[in-house]
Amino acid sequence: MRLSALEMIEKTTSESYFQAQLAARALSDEIAAPTNAKTLTKALSYLNRRELRRVRRAYQFAEEAHDGQRRLSGHPYVTHPLAVAGVLADMHMDHQSIMAALLHDVLEDTGIDKEVLVESFGQEVADIVDGVSKLATIYKTSAEEHAENFQKMAMATTRDLRVILVKLADRLHNMRTIGALDRDRRRRIARETLDFYAPIANRLGMNAIKIELEELGFETVYPLRAGLIGRAVSAARGNRKALMEEIRKSILAVLKREGIDATVVGREKHLYSIYTKMKAQRKSFGDIMDVFGFRVVVDQVDACYRALGSIHNLYKPRTDRFKDYIAIPKANGYQSLHTTLFGMHGVPIEVQIRTRQMDTIADNGIAGHWLYKSQTASVKHSDARTREWVNSILDLQQKAGNSQEFIENLKLDLFPDELYVFTPRGDILELPRGSCPIDFAYNIHTDIGNHTVACRVDKVLAPLSKQLESGQTVEVITATDARPSPEWLTFAVSGRARSGIRMALKVQQRAESIRLGRRLLDRTLANANTSINDLDFRRLRKVFKEFNVRKLDDLLADIGIGNLMAYVVAQRLLALENPAYQAVDIHEGGPVAIKDGEGLVINYGRCCGPVPGDPVVGHMTPGKGFVVHLEACNNVTEVRRRAPQDIIPARWSETQREFETTLRLTVKRRKGVLAELATSVNTVDAGINHIRIDERSSDLSTVVVEISVRDHDHLKRAMQRLRNISPVQSVERAVS
Repeated sequence: MRLSALEMIEKTTSESYFQAQLAARALSDEIAAPTNAKTLTKALSYLNRRELRRVRRAYQFAEEAHDGQRRLSGHPYVTHPLAVAGVLADMHMDHQSIMAALLHDVLEDTGIDKEVLVESFGQEVADIVDGVSKLATIYKTSAEEHAENFQKMAMATTRDLRVILVKLADRLHNMRTIGALDRDRRRRIARETLDFYAPIANRLGMNAIKIELEELGFETVYPLRAGLIGRAVSAARGNRKALMEEIRKSILAVLKREGIDATVVGREKHLYSIYTKMKAQRKSFGDIMDVFGFRVVVDQVDACYRALGSIHNLYKPRTDRFKDYIAIPKANGYQSLHTTLFGMHGVPIEVQIRTRQMDTIADNGIAGHWLYKSQTASVKHSDARTREWVNSILDLQQKAGNSQEFIENLKLDLFPDELYVFTPRGDILELPRGSCPIDFAYNIHTDIGNHTVACRVDKVLAPLSKQLESGQTVEVITATDARPSPEWLTFAVSGRARSGIRMALKVQQRAESIRLGRRLLDRTLANANTSINDLDFRRLRKVFKEFNVRKLDDLLADIGIGNLMAYVVAQRLLALENPAYQAVDIHEGGPVAIKDGEGLVINYGRCCGPVPGDPVVGHMTPGKGFVVHLEACNNVTEVRRRAPQDIIPARWSETQREFETTLRLTVKRRKGVLAELATSVNTVDAGINHIRIDERSSDLSTVVVEISVRDHDHLKRAMQRLRNISPVQSVERAVS
């Protein structure tokens, strides 16, 4: 893979200069951090005396616990918990959060037990400290450890939101002082911050912390890129200054004429935001910086809409770029009006209009729950939305098969873009960008998602894979006997939908595996003139233990999914039931019927592409269940040579679906011949999945065509139609 110029520079340039810069910042930040309880007490003036006394006691406890410990920068360790508490104090967090911040490292670094904290500071504070202490480094040596740690963090957050708030403050101060670490640890921690902690801060609406985490992470992971963009921004700022001030004054003047008391400030673009936009939108730096951004802050909600009208009278708006996040807030509780205008000299102007309280909550997010003790409507809304998301984590946890599946689903819910669609009754649902009707259905309820069969978008029938757009009305059609399809995982994007689909497929697969396992075991036992119903399983518990299962259904499911061979289980069962059976050969038996409705445990060999009507056999493959092959398939020949008892006779029964198979054609080279092949297949109502040319000579080509047919007769008609094309020399099944 070719490297960009920036990547090559960064791979070859010494980092000593950047290390020195980071170390200098770490030193200044440590000195600037509160070094005694008096500094912190001043920042906590919003607390009452009783709460302040408890905070001071927590500080004294932390100071004694960390006595003699020092950070890598050389400063006393207690400066770190004091700085973390200071971050939370700036957000006016409650006294228990401040105490937990002061104590957040004592369990991990001093050997003090949780019981001591419970006795000294109460259960709530001890639980927060314990939750934060369990959140070890996310990036470990393996993906599984990584996922497990992130899962611990998410689950601790569901019990008390303050756990993640303390952890974010802890990570922020660690990023501010990251220069004291070696290069590898800096990059690992910064990468982790960009991938997880900044998106979490964004999901909780904590914009100020999110921006600082992104900027610090960007400067650490990509120091040269950050430096280049930073210098370019500084240069552009000088050229833009006069025009920015002219636009600001014109907006302020029109608002003043309308009697609207407002503050108008220019919005600075952040380095990481510029970098990600350049990458994602493939735009140059000049294109990104060509947009002028302003924020208008007013006192009341009605003034937001009056200000919007006044600004639209001043500059012409772009109708496709208006968003009302006041009426329909973002998932993280963010509220504001967004509009894009054609400004003077044709420059685009982006304007955000919000109240002062919305502006504060936009920076502090869920922390506004503590900042605004009065719990006004917008704060309650933000808090409720965040708690709804946090509670959904529990739902993901219950449905995930393992920690890696859990983290995959949770990460999907961390990206910021949403779309808003309507139910037929007019209710608004928020979905991730790129969602389809399946995501919509699972957002309403898991049972609705599991039984969805069709949908209407704006009253018109649409495919379940259709990407939705904001403002559309979606209606799903359900059926009681419907079940999720594995294909849904290819287009569902929300964590809730993907976890619901996977959970349903697991249940469906187990039920099908049990049914198939019962058929296979009964087929084998029939050779000894017995069946599952004839065996006394109360006397056969030993078999369950030998095969590491607890009950009969577990045993049958393992047979159906291919983890156990039916004849091996049958031999053991019969041997325990009656030792005389040990000499009976039970490998042979009647053919297994291939039925619809067992698509998760019956698979079809891609090597030979069997279709109904073909003579077939099968063999059990661990994790895949019963795999059907043509009798003449080379892979079957190999299995028959190696382990003949593993080959199981099969027959077709009750199949209505289409099956994929592959044809190999020898064709004379001629312009447009591939189009002729496709047309011929379509005329017999067969589907073409893929066409490729394998070999070419001067006048002949070998063409491989993957088609879908209903059965052997349908396949024969398709092959005959292909043979009727004059350039086609031969048509045969492609069997490995």
